[in-house]
Amino acid sequence: MHTLSTLAAATPSMNVATWQWFLTIGVAAAVLLFDVVMIARNPHRPSTKELVAALSFYIGAAVLFGIWVWVSHGSQLAGEFYAGWLTEYSLSVDNLFIFLLIMAKFAVPEKFQQTALMWGIIIAIVLRGIFIWLGAAAINNFSWVFYIFGAFLIYTAVKLATEGESDDEEYEENRFMKWVEKTLPSTKEWSSKLFVKENAKRVVTPLFIVVLALGTTDLLFALDSIPAIYGLTKEPYLVLTANLFALMGLRQLYFLLGGLLQKLVYLSLGLSVLLAFIGVKLILHALHENELPFINGGEHFDVPEIPIAVSLGAIVVILGVTTVASLWKTKRDAKQEINA
Repeated sequence: MHTLSTLAAATPSMNVATWQWFLTIGVAAAVLLFDVVMIARNPHRPSTKELVAALSFYIGAAVLFGIWVWVSHGSQLAGEFYAGWLTEYSLSVDNLFIFLLIMAKFAVPEKFQQTALMWGIIIAIVLRGIFIWLGAAAINNFSWVFYIFGAFLIYTAVKLATEGESDDEEYEENRFMKWVEKTLPSTKEWSSKLFVKENAKRVVTPLFIVVLALGTTDLLFALDSIPAIYGLTKEPYLVLTANLFALMGLRQLYFLLGGLLQKLVYLSLGLSVLLAFIGVKLILHALHENELPFINGGEHFDVPEIPIAVSLGAIVVILGVTTVASLWKTKRDAKQEINA
């Protein structure tokens, strides 16, 4: 049976010390706590200057982290980090469409949207952390899980390509959310707090309901993103950091790209191509490491594997073409409407 450790000869390993894990999680927690405190003190819609400064910081930190990986552990692992980060970032942009619909559905006042997003991101990080741990455990013990990951990503890609351009722009609450709204005592008054006292009784605020909607929605997105990034790197530490850097800037992207998101008309199609590409990469890897006795008698297949440099290049090209084609189409459609 092949494990991550037995594959180390073919793939460089980071051998991350325990203190590095705790330091990474501690720094991320400190940054998030600082954000929560600052937003709670002054609920408002952030200015463009604030957004650009914060987003530049997060992107710059991710780039520097990748350089550190390159210097300390080599170009292979650095390429894996950058590929994973770009993939998670692009999938996070897709999340923003749903976040916009949730905010509209619950009519969240602008000054409370930052708080809702911040708590939603914290829930997302915790949930993804659990998925990352489960994914690493599965890969360590069962290399055949790559067959499942690859097939799931290809299925998701087909679903995105065929349903991604739906005209339905209404957010539909899942059963869990409907149960929460019917069961928990709540107030209609908006507040920056998740719980308040009303008539000497503790009740949930509308903000709590919105945060729960954002968090449970991201749980569904994690089902796609975690298998996708494990298709690019087998290092749980890189999976974690790529997710952290992608989610850290999500709040700023929400406000900065609010109007632009509507122009990315081919985003779902582009992401479907990206997920299909990673799905094929995963299945090729599964065939190369095959250990299932009912497939080729448990013997490995002599199939080529896609190098990380090719993966990184493909990701950049797919996202670039998607963005340029989307902006071209929206600009052309706008001209046609003016001339009509």
